[in-house]
Amino acid sequence: MNQKMNGFCSQVFRQVREMREFCKKIQGLIAVGTVGVLLLSGCGADGGFREEKPESLKIGISVYDQYDTFVSELVSYVQSYAKEKEKEWGVSIVLEIQNANGSQMLQNDQMDKFIDDGFDIACINLVDRTDASSIVEKAKSSDVPVIFFNRELVKEDLERWDKLYYVGADAFQSGELQGEILVEECKKNFSKIDKNGDGVLQYVMLEGEAGHNDSMVRSMSVINEITERGYLVKKLSDEIANWNRDQAANKMKQFMDEYGDEIEVVLANNDDMALGAIDTLKAAGMEPKSEEWPAVLGIDGTSVGLEAVEAEEMLGTVLNDAKGQAHGMLELAYSLVMGTKLSDEFELLDGKYIRLPYKIITKDNLGEIQMELMN
Repeated sequence: MNQKMNGFCSQVFRQVREMREFCKKIQGLIAVGTVGVLLLSGCGADGGFREEKPESLKIGISVYDQYDTFVSELVSYVQSYAKEKEKEWGVSIVLEIQNANGSQMLQNDQMDKFIDDGFDIACINLVDRTDASSIVEKAKSSDVPVIFFNRELVKEDLERWDKLYYVGADAFQSGELQGEILVEECKKNFSKIDKNGDGVLQYVMLEGEAGHNDSMVRSMSVINEITERGYLVKKLSDEIANWNRDQAANKMKQFMDEYGDEIEVVLANNDDMALGAIDTLKAAGMEPKSEEWPAVLGIDGTSVGLEAVEAEEMLGTVLNDAKGQAHGMLELAYSLVMGTKLSDEFELLDGKYIRLPYKIITKDNLGEIQMELMN
C-alpha cells in the first residue's frame, strides 16, 4: 500500500514541476512580447515607428537673446511652420518660447521648467556653448531629448547621450563665402576697393563673442579665403561687439577716430554688427555710393541685412538659412517624439547633425534670394 502511495505522490510532484516549467515559459513569452511592443513604439529619426501617435507635440524653446535679429527671425519661422504643419500632421503643436537674456543659469532653469511642465522635447540656443553640461544632465535624467540650434556646443558634450542633436550650419563656410564676395568685387574693380592704391586691403573687423566658435572661425576663414586667392591684407584693428548693432556702432566710431579714411574694408561676423558700422559711417556724413565709402560685409542674410545690400550700403552678406534651420528643427522634433522617419528634405549626419548650407548674397542675386525666402 505504501509503495503504491509513494508512486502516486511521485507522479503528482512530477506533474506539478512540469506545470511550473510550463508557466515559466508562458511568462517568458509574455515578457518578450511586451518588449516587442515597447520597441515598436519607440525611436524616430532613424526609421522607428509608433503604433499610436500622441495627439500633441509640446516643444520648449530657449534662445540666448530674443533681441538677436537672426535668432528672432529663426523663431518666427518655427512659429509659422508649426501652424502650417499642424494640419498636415494632424497634431496640436504647443510652443513655449523663453528668453535666456544672456544668462546660462537662467537657461538652465528654463530647461527645468520644460521638464516639470511635461514638454516632449527642448530646443536650446545655448548662451554658453562651452557650458552645456547642466542641460545635458537634466535632459538625460528626465529622458527629454534636446535639439541644440544655431550656437554649436562642444562635440564631446553632444556625444554624452544618444538623444542630443544639433541643427545649424558650418561656420567655416560662412567666412569663406564672405571672403569670396570681396574677392569677386576685387576682380571686377580692384581700385574701387583699394582706395589708396597701395595694392593692400586695409581692413577692420567686428567680431561676435570672445571665445565663441562661430566668431573665431568666421574671423579666421574670411582672411584665409582672401589671402589664398592672392590678395594682400593689413588688419588695422579688430574689436569684440557681441553680435550687437549698438556696440558695433561704438567700435566703428573708435576705428574711424583712429584710422579715418585708411579703412577700405569692414568685415563683420554678422549683419547686425555690419549695420552698426553703417550707422556710424552715415553719422559721419558719408554716402553709401560715394568713393570714400568702404566695402562693408556681413553674415546671416537677415531681412535688415538684405535691405542694406539692396541700398548698396553693404557689399554683400552670407545667408545663414534661418528658414531651413527652423524647418529642420521642427521636422526633427516631430520625428523624434512621434517615432516617424525624418523627412527626406533633411539628412541626419552621424545620427546627430542637420547642417544647412550658406549662400552668397550680393546685389546680383538679391531678388532671387528674396523670392526663395518668401516661398
